[in-house]
Amino acid sequence: MTQLSARKLIDPGVGFEVLYGGRTNQVWKVLSDDCDAVLKLYRAPFQNPLFRNDARLEAESLRMLGNTGFVPNLRATGSFGQANWVFYDHAPGAPWRDGVENVAALLRHLHQCRVELEAPPGCNGSNELAQHAQRILARCRSDKVKHLRALLPQNQVAPLTERCLIHGDPVAGNILQAPGGLTLIDWQCPAWGDPCEDLAMFLSPAMQRLYRGTPLTKQETEQFLAAYDCSEVTDRFRLLRPWFGWRMAAYCLWRAENGSPDYASGYELEIATL
Repeated sequence: MTQLSARKLIDPGVGFEVLYGGRTNQVWKVLSDDCDAVLKLYRAPFQNPLFRNDARLEAESLRMLGNTGFVPNLRATGSFGQANWVFYDHAPGAPWRDGVENVAALLRHLHQCRVELEAPPGCNGSNELAQHAQRILARCRSDKVKHLRALLPQNQVAPLTERCLIHGDPVAGNILQAPGGLTLIDWQCPAWGDPCEDLAMFLSPAMQRLYRGTPLTKQETEQFLAAYDCSEVTDRFRLLRPWFGWRMAAYCLWRAENGSPDYASGYELEIATL
């Protein structure tokens, strides 16, 4: 807080309110009449096999996409000890609950953006998804690993020749819903990848259950895919969906084994889709 005050980003003695919802980092809202902002402190030690936690990528994403209207405005970045932080405008609204068509339009807009962002490559094609899932499973210990390996999808989907910028974690908790539209937050794991990755993450039964309380219905899923309005991507997603589900099941199993028992129900939901 001293750094923020020294850089005249906040007034001395201003209060902070803890914001809940994130599962990795610490986030506070500034309690001030003239500074409607958020401070995010990154917890570096937690090594997640599916989601990166890169403060630089979040800051650069907000800078590059600042004129789109669907990301918060970045104010400053810095470090505190071995941890990094970003400071940005507080986005109005509450975590997304309904209206899949709006989310589909938001993700389509993002995937059409042409920006110069130094981000890593995302998984591309069924072989890379299989390899990623196998790396996650190698970190699991329960007897469910054998059962999940037996459910390995069999279809093969070739990689894309041209990738786009993807958010990497567009779950309901990272989409804020307000009368003025949607805001996409938590940009710590973007990539140059397959747009199907973002579709799969939003539609994932496990992620919908964890962040919204219930999976989407089959009708809502079809409405979302129709509203995305690009058959080339949605047809590809249908082919890759078993692979995304298989990887998500592996991830949920790993989380359940490592101190997050609420992921156990997500594992069962993903298994059911397989």
